[in-house]
Amino acid sequence: MKTLLSVAALSFCAAQAHADVAGLQVTDLFLPHHGASVRVAIWYPAESSDAPTLYAGNPVFEGVEAHMDAPVSVGQYPVVLFSHGMGGTDRAQAWLGAALAERGVITVAVNHPNTTWGDFDMSKGVAHWTRAQDLSAALDALLDMPAFSGRLDMSRVMAAGFSYGGWTALSLGGARGNLSGIVDACTTYPEMEACEILMSEGVNMQGIDPEIWNASYADTRVTLVAAIDPGFVWGLEQSDIAGLLPSTLVIGFGGDADRLLATDFDKSGLADYLGDRRIERFDPAYHFSAMPLCTSAGEAILAEEKDDPVCTDPAGSDRATIHDRIVTLIADELDL
Repeated sequence: MKTLLSVAALSFCAAQAHADVAGLQVTDLFLPHHGASVRVAIWYPAESSDAPTLYAGNPVFEGVEAHMDAPVSVGQYPVVLFSHGMGGTDRAQAWLGAALAERGVITVAVNHPNTTWGDFDMSKGVAHWTRAQDLSAALDALLDMPAFSGRLDMSRVMAAGFSYGGWTALSLGGARGNLSGIVDACTTYPEMEACEILMSEGVNMQGIDPEIWNASYADTRVTLVAAIDPGFVWGLEQSDIAGLLPSTLVIGFGGDADRLLATDFDKSGLADYLGDRRIERFDPAYHFSAMPLCTSAGEAILAEEKDDPVCTDPAGSDRATIHDRIVTLIADELDL
């Protein structure tokens, strides 16, 4: 018995020593519908004993540990197609990709043309359907990559996103846009975040062909959805949500005092249409609680640049705890 226990203990220690870590590959993907190549970050369970690299760190935001280009662990893993927010990048939610990789998830994050930090043109970025096409193309590419093609559990493919990316996730999961509804909402609430630029002469959201805006951009390979404080939640009707996957998680940030109007799916009426789909609300929290953890100097740097409250969460909230809870919620939806 003592011998068996010793062998078991050694096996456990060996397993712990070779536990999966967060692997990361960063590559370029040509998107024909944009006529351009974009940056794609692929997080995955990896096997590596090498020292990790700090990824996505800067004077404002803390980075995360990544094992760059490490071998993919043997096994099959669920897939998350992740869409960043307006003006974001794959780096903004690297904390999520890394944490999910350590739990056994392959996450693909695309830097969407025209709505990425450093590449922002809302007159083109307002074409919300191109973002869904970006993620569908990323999944196509992943299936063609020898390192990943045999590692994908295609019965668990989640579309996920934050803010504008939250709408992208809902769209991939079967929700349809409602152009007249969002235009009416921006007319009724001109103070709503992003409405001024969306309704401006230069962007002219109201002039878009409603047949294009309201079409379905669902990817039938997607089986689950997670939308984190999603945008474009105003002006929708029950019929627009009818095709949304039942396995949908919608996360909201903040209470009456600190919730963005543009992402308030309660006031917009979307929550009433979601039926039995899962809704989780974080309060106290703020929209930017989904951004990376900030360095000790981050808040002061952004205040100097007049770009806070990205680092300033409401009193009583803890960004690290919120991140951990989001990771757990998504992992639960993926049945991990």
